[in-house]
Amino acid sequence: MDVVTPSRIDALGRLTALLAPELTATNQEIVARMHSPVALIPQLAAHLVAAGGKRLRPLLTLASAKLCGYEGDRQIRLAACVEFIHTATLLHDDVVDESVLRRGFASANAVFGNKASVLVGDFLFARAFQLMVEDGSLEVLRILSQAAATIAEGEVLQLTTQNDLATTEQKYFEVIRGKTAALFAAACEVGGVIAGRPAEQCAALAQFGMDLGMAFQLVDDALDYAADQAALGKTVGDDFREGKLTYPVLLAIAGATEDERAFWTRTIEQGEQSEADLPAALALISRHDAIARSLARADEFINSACTALKLFPESEIRTVLADVARFTTARKF
Repeated sequence: MDVVTPSRIDALGRLTALLAPELTATNQEIVARMHSPVALIPQLAAHLVAAGGKRLRPLLTLASAKLCGYEGDRQIRLAACVEFIHTATLLHDDVVDESVLRRGFASANAVFGNKASVLVGDFLFARAFQLMVEDGSLEVLRILSQAAATIAEGEVLQLTTQNDLATTEQKYFEVIRGKTAALFAAACEVGGVIAGRPAEQCAALAQFGMDLGMAFQLVDDALDYAADQAALGKTVGDDFREGKLTYPVLLAIAGATEDERAFWTRTIEQGEQSEADLPAALALISRHDAIARSLARADEFINSACTALKLFPESEIRTVLADVARFTTARKF
């Protein structure tokens, strides 16, 4: 695994600083577009804004446009659009997963209820499509609308693999490619499209985003079995309790003894869990070195992402983007 340097740890902060004016404009756009005469919508939206978030996906849109030398302002609305798609999926996911925490705060569904969360998620999806149409590019509309459809497919596919020990690594990667990486790829690709860059460069941006998204989700799944709950901002062990077949569990099952497999069958496939089962699952994950192996697999995706960036001339923004990618496997949240 790559050595974690201070510059890499602070990479997201450096990217945010490089894009400060654009990010401020994006945040203003987000707040403006969340306005509605239906009072519950801005109230729930304000709860989401208060919970913070790294704004990583819109930052990727802003950074990709900058990397391509774009000098207009279309990236602002598109970055807001990307954030709306992401936030809408979070609202829906928390309802499906019955989550009570999001970024260390009570989740929107825990505060406002499931019905409001689903409906405001729908509102944000609608706002995202309004922003796509306002941009006026059919190519941008194609990329982002396809991403929205792919995310939904990924989430449904994950639902079909839940509690199923027959889930393969291939199926797992198909799930995370859909539910997470597709939006990362689209967020990056549209930055090249609005800059009028050639197809090869737009494809390289999409590849960078796809690889980064794959690594991001691999790390997220590893943190569910390894992180400090306060740092992670959500309940550790949620994936286990929900019976999700994530990469650390797949690795542990692949090398399981007969007794270990019986444990996974009871807890994941049959959903029969006691308070002692999460510590037992953590011990099995550790026994099979599943966290380190998950992070090593994430590193492979990061190396591929950084290779894709080499199609672009050396610049400060390219360096920081590569460092942001490498930070992915060092993060604790």
